[in-house]
Amino acid sequence: MPFTLPHHQKKHFSAGHLCVLAMHVILRKVALSPRALARDSICGGGLLSPLPWLRRAACRSLYSETGVWQRDYRVETRRQVERRWHPRIQEQWKKNAKEEVSKQEKFYVLSMFPYPSGRLHMGHVRVYTISDTIAHFQRMRGYQVLNPMGWDAFGLPAENAAIERGLDPEEWTKSNIQSMREQLDSLGLCFNWDREITTCLADYYRWTQYLFVKLFKAGLAYQKEAVVNWDPVDQTVLADEQVDEAGRSWRSGALVEQKLLRQWFIKTTNYAKPLLDALAELPEWYGVKAMQANWIGECSGCFFQFQLKLDGEETGESLEAYTPTPEAVFGAAYVAILPSHRLLHGSSPLKAALTRSLQQGRDCLTEVTARNVFTGKEVPVVISAQVEFEGHLDTVIGIPDVSKDDASVASVLSLEWPTVIHTQEDGSQTLLNSAQFTGLSREEAFDSITQKARDMKAGGHLTSSKLRDWLISRQRYWGTPIPIIHCGSCGSVSVPEEELPVTLPKVPALTGKGASPLQSAEDWIHCTCPRCKGPAERETDTMDTFVDSSWYYFRYTDPNNQIRPFERSLADHWLPVDVYIGGKEHAVMHLYYARFLSHFCRDQGFVSHREPFRKLLVQGLIKGQTFRSADTGQYLCREEIDFSGSDPVQAGSGGGVQVSWEKMSKSKHNGLDPQEVVEQYGIDTVRLFILYAAPPEQDILWDVKTDALPGVLRWQTRLWALVTKLREAREGGVTPDPSALSKRDRDTARKIWENKNYAIQEVTGHFTEDFLLNAAIARLMGLSNTLTQASAGVVLHSVEFEEALAALCVMIAPMAPHLASELWAGLCGVRHAQCGLLCEGGDVLEQPWPTVDPEYLHTPDTLEMAVRINNKACGSVSVPRQVSQDAQQVRELVLASPLGHRLLGDRVIKKAILSPRTALINFLVEE
Repeated sequence: MPFTLPHHQKKHFSAGHLCVLAMHVILRKVALSPRALARDSICGGGLLSPLPWLRRAACRSLYSETGVWQRDYRVETRRQVERRWHPRIQEQWKKNAKEEVSKQEKFYVLSMFPYPSGRLHMGHVRVYTISDTIAHFQRMRGYQVLNPMGWDAFGLPAENAAIERGLDPEEWTKSNIQSMREQLDSLGLCFNWDREITTCLADYYRWTQYLFVKLFKAGLAYQKEAVVNWDPVDQTVLADEQVDEAGRSWRSGALVEQKLLRQWFIKTTNYAKPLLDALAELPEWYGVKAMQANWIGECSGCFFQFQLKLDGEETGESLEAYTPTPEAVFGAAYVAILPSHRLLHGSSPLKAALTRSLQQGRDCLTEVTARNVFTGKEVPVVISAQVEFEGHLDTVIGIPDVSKDDASVASVLSLEWPTVIHTQEDGSQTLLNSAQFTGLSREEAFDSITQKARDMKAGGHLTSSKLRDWLISRQRYWGTPIPIIHCGSCGSVSVPEEELPVTLPKVPALTGKGASPLQSAEDWIHCTCPRCKGPAERETDTMDTFVDSSWYYFRYTDPNNQIRPFERSLADHWLPVDVYIGGKEHAVMHLYYARFLSHFCRDQGFVSHREPFRKLLVQGLIKGQTFRSADTGQYLCREEIDFSGSDPVQAGSGGGVQVSWEKMSKSKHNGLDPQEVVEQYGIDTVRLFILYAAPPEQDILWDVKTDALPGVLRWQTRLWALVTKLREAREGGVTPDPSALSKRDRDTARKIWENKNYAIQEVTGHFTEDFLLNAAIARLMGLSNTLTQASAGVVLHSVEFEEALAALCVMIAPMAPHLASELWAGLCGVRHAQCGLLCEGGDVLEQPWPTVDPEYLHTPDTLEMAVRINNKACGSVSVPRQVSQDAQQVRELVLASPLGHRLLGDRVIKKAILSPRTALINFLVEE
């Protein structure tokens, strides 16, 4: 409980008395509990620190501690506020999370979990500030809120660090997690830490392996030889998505090489059409929907399965061949492969036969035949003269009846084919020579044939020519082991579910070169086949980390389940995620894989929904200013730049400098340590700056000279001054009496009431609909400006001022929780409070979110627009509220009004400026 003084005694205490009282409290704490003194240290320094500001802080104290209000908001006040409220806010969040019940309506806010590199960067601060703000807001609205945090802890950086420094990647990762968790706590972020997950721990990747086994049993995980992208620096395979337009690795930057390896794939193409169609269920995936649709492509064709024969004998080899016209599949004349196909370059038993037939630049008929599993028909395999097919295809079905190009190839090679399409006199087309599908229209046959092929597991899943299956193999150590056992008799067999997890063994040394490091763990590799009990070997590739992150949002709903990945009832309660927050760089790959896993889990009966994320909030980067040598392109430190001239140059040499804004990075010398920024400006200031500087989806150019940072610093001071203003007005001994207000003051009070309701309406809309938190702050700044202009009589007597200030304080709480908590404590201690909310008690984050007064919803939808001419007040004009933010319409309405005719009719208007924060337009005219 804070120490409080009776109101009648407070005015008798001087500053000296208060310092003595504060020191008395400190000395009593030291005597009773020396540890408490260390625990309550401020910003790393003790209460008895020799630093000047800390010595002054010892003689100052907060209202919430002593019952004495500090009149001014200073740097030391801010530090005291954050020191006091930081642990209390954290504890209150934990307490509320335990008390929430499933009967409440849920809200699941999810921010993309970080890779534990060891240090937070400003991008982390931005995404987690946004999620924390939304989480507080929704809890204040009465929702049961889930705001979890975890660690995407497998991956190359840990392994590379282990190689460079001779460390165990597991210990390095765990140490980084501990460090980053402490950093997150220091930022005042409230997560549901009781649901923390870490993908490199066996209790998580056991279930990643479980899901892989389910995919394998469903025929969606398979291994084949493939030409893959090889990173010669990181010595691992890259998915196509991890190679940039310049042909370089997304992580190491090395030029990617092509290499033929036996790899594991997940057949995501089987879900291409459902994933494409389900985008229609996601109206609030602004922008990202188009990116996902473009990535998937037009799903107008499908693959069919073929078994390959040589000299009439089965070879054990199979092919999947694509056609954009599956309804005409009974008219196939051949299957064509590219000269770069794996069958011509790998270890296939057909390699010799195919190579004998190959003649570069010509369509070559081979001895190999392919039997269509769906139709039962056998056709020859042709090596195409083309270097590439459409999209990413390497195998296609030649159907001459529907393609002139295919007919040309078949004619040159003297191949026969049946006619399968008959065109009626009216132009409609039906099928011929197509078994039970003969007589159907092409449209009917398209649906019937693809459905029958799916039922027979012979293909038929609609997909595009540009989409490939998901390559998940990685020849590295620090990843989830693939739970497959290779047996000479049984082939590839999945590890029984009851024997999971297949844990990572310790290996003697990591080099990062050549084959998978797990091949050196001989005792681990050699095992028994679960099917025939004969000798076998484990798979030594590990999974791409995108597999780990494709289902983590499910695990948060039930993180301690030891029986299954998650309980369906819990997943159904929390999913879909109400808002998913993360960077632009994951708008395609991660979201596509996560959506695929969610669709698969629904088909397996694990959950009742298909789509995992209802809304997306894709936030931009925080960029720092970079300086590069104009000659060498080398990045330079700010200290190496001479800013004395009109243009920056290199200090000493005077060489030219290229200045730009880029993503923050140590290598570019433009990064910021979040903890240093917080130490300098405070947690709430950094939060407000990040939220106010730009809309979430836009990049922020970090420049402390811009208006945003000084602006939020000034705003905090003004907010503090408003509470001081109300408290001092009520300390005079005069009892508030609304009837004592003059006509002018009553009009002002009415304006305050309207602005309060307008702010509540607008801010709530920004929090729930468009997430323009910068606009929400601007609206709150407008309300604070209105309150600042209120006369002494309005402050003393009107309930409207008190209610508006209370609502303002509550609405800033999700964004600046520490400051709002102390402001609220000060408001609740105001004498003769007229606002019922201030008498109910509780901290500000425990208050209900304010709602619009019913009367406001029935008032005429107009507001009074203040008019100024050359910055001089000239009156006001009523304008419709819905156009009050449209500068052109407001200008026209003012000019058409009697006031406009009288004062502006014959004036030359140079410019009309509409205030974004308050109802005011300023006309600049020639004198």
